[in-house]
Amino acid sequence: MWGLYSVPAWAPLLHKDHDFASNGFIVNNPYAEWYYNVSRIPGSPTEAYNREHYGAAHNYYDFATEFNKRASHWDADKMAAIVQQTGAKYVVFCAKFHDGYLLWPSAVPNPNQRNITATRDLVGDMKVAMEKRGVRLGLYYSGGFDWTFNRGPIERNEDYEATKPETVAYGRYADAQIEELITRYHPAVLWNDIDWPRTGHPLQLMADYYNAVPDGLVDDRFTPGRPPAETHSDFQTAEYTSLKQISLRKWEANRGVGQSFGYNRAEGEADTISARDLIHLFVDIVSKNGNLLLDVGPEADGTIPAIQLSRIRALGDWMHVNSEAIYATTPWSRSSGESDQGIDVRFTRKGPNLYAILLDKPHGSTILLRGIHPAPSSAIALLGNATPLAWTQRGDDIEVQLPPQLPDQYAYTLRLTLP
Repeated sequence: MWGLYSVPAWAPLLHKDHDFASNGFIVNNPYAEWYYNVSRIPGSPTEAYNREHYGAAHNYYDFATEFNKRASHWDADKMAAIVQQTGAKYVVFCAKFHDGYLLWPSAVPNPNQRNITATRDLVGDMKVAMEKRGVRLGLYYSGGFDWTFNRGPIERNEDYEATKPETVAYGRYADAQIEELITRYHPAVLWNDIDWPRTGHPLQLMADYYNAVPDGLVDDRFTPGRPPAETHSDFQTAEYTSLKQISLRKWEANRGVGQSFGYNRAEGEADTISARDLIHLFVDIVSKNGNLLLDVGPEADGTIPAIQLSRIRALGDWMHVNSEAIYATTPWSRSSGESDQGIDVRFTRKGPNLYAILLDKPHGSTILLRGIHPAPSSAIALLGNATPLAWTQRGDDIEVQLPPQLPDQYAYTLRLTLP
């Protein structure tokens, strides 16, 4: 995520568990994009940091001057090239976060605050750059919170509901902005956050969206106000968590490379998912019918920090060899398995092919995969290796002869044919 919060770019590292409902999480919020909210909580680490670096009287929205200056140098094509290398087929770009600051030149006036719009059409530049690389652009919009309409701050659990803007003015404002985003950018995904104001019209927005983008997708966070409510979605979302089993319904796990969505300059190696864990998480999600929406938090000038860049490049390198086992696949009858070497296995399927993804480097000349019955004529192959592998059915298991030397990877994919 990228916005005004990318200028201070700081959050404490005291509460790494993403237990959103706890008051301890709110006061020590590790999400740097929540800087405006948490900096107004007396006694919070962010309030102390803000006072020390910017002064007690500093206005958060004054960060706009620095943000616009630095964002003017952003190289959208460079970012698109990085995204393309990862193998991503779509991105979701933040058009408006909870602070209400807009990253496109909206013609919808904010009745409460002036100068709330970036001076550069960052959304438009992102769309052009991504589409040149064959990557589709989705848009994130915070419908449930807008701190220019209800400033809060959120200090404890019960404040979440109390801080949601529910005025008629806000419903009209949010509706009009989504309509504007649809008309101007035709986003591949409408990714709303929190929920939608009860004074808005989410189903009408969705109808207009599908008419404009027939193959578009809508997330599951448009529920107006508190449920039960009439709503619709194309996929469900899971934030900083995953599912334990296959979901028949398509879903998407979303998380940052670190503990935050916005850039947090305090994060280091210990706070950033390792390349190994990232690839294993990704494979696990796909095996359960999910997508991974992996967030990078750029610096104020749009540069992806080196530590985040190293992780997504590692994922891209792995995808360069193994994407066949990811793109256009479906879950198998089970998502996971095991081997005689204690290596966890994840499965995906495409047509007659089953992909067994080993979540560690095998040792020895063979590996036994349990509970698999390939077609007798199946030619088993290791992705990235052109030579078919000899194999033997041993009861309910198969024993596969491995290549004499395996490259160093975080996961290895065997392709075989099912009966």
